[in-house]
Amino acid sequence: MPSWEDQTLGTMKRVALWLVQVVGVGNTFTKNQLRETFQGVSQVDRRMRDLRDFEWKIDTNREDDELEADQHRFVAQGIAVWEPGKGTRKTGGTITAAQRHEVLMRDGHMCRSCGIGPGETYVGTDATSQLDVARRQVRLPNGQIEMQLVIECNRCRIGNRNLVANVDDLLSRINLLPAYEKKILTGWVVDDARHLSELERIWADYRSLPAEARQHVKDALC
Repeated sequence: MPSWEDQTLGTMKRVALWLVQVVGVGNTFTKNQLRETFQGVSQVDRRMRDLRDFEWKIDTNREDDELEADQHRFVAQGIAVWEPGKGTRKTGGTITAAQRHEVLMRDGHMCRSCGIGPGETYVGTDATSQLDVARRQVRLPNGQIEMQLVIECNRCRIGNRNLVANVDDLLSRINLLPAYEKKILTGWVVDDARHLSELERIWADYRSLPAEARQHVKDALC
């Protein structure tokens, strides 16, 4: 493993080596520490973020609420980008502002995993959501896996980092549905929204009741 101080290496590779050799997995560092370490190097923050495209996990306070706004946590080492042939981007490059706007518009300005909107409060907490573009692995019906862009909130991005969406499996399950359920699903897909019946809304309200209140309902019905 070369030294992070090797000036012949690119900035992203040097940052990766610095994280491994100086910071250490599980430890935190600040933006100022990064910039002071790489003084005179332009866009060092961006080069650090580029490591996420190579399976490096570097959390901010969006993923780890124990961190301050200027802190990062080096969670896991990814591909050894300093090795020959392993530092070439495979995921389509940095997401541009135009791409981000396009994906936000396409996905209705909401998290496609939980449906929360930007700045909304998570139920039972004081934490608010932050939406961003995530790269999701998708297995296509022909077996090929490709990376596709999707909007997710900061909470869902943590849980879905290793998720592979399987289109073929989903289509197989759809084909097993009775005709009337498939028709209902088709309507939801066309409208990109699930239309709840009054029965489903009552059930959701019932499930949200405390245990004693649920018992009152159960006694009245049974």
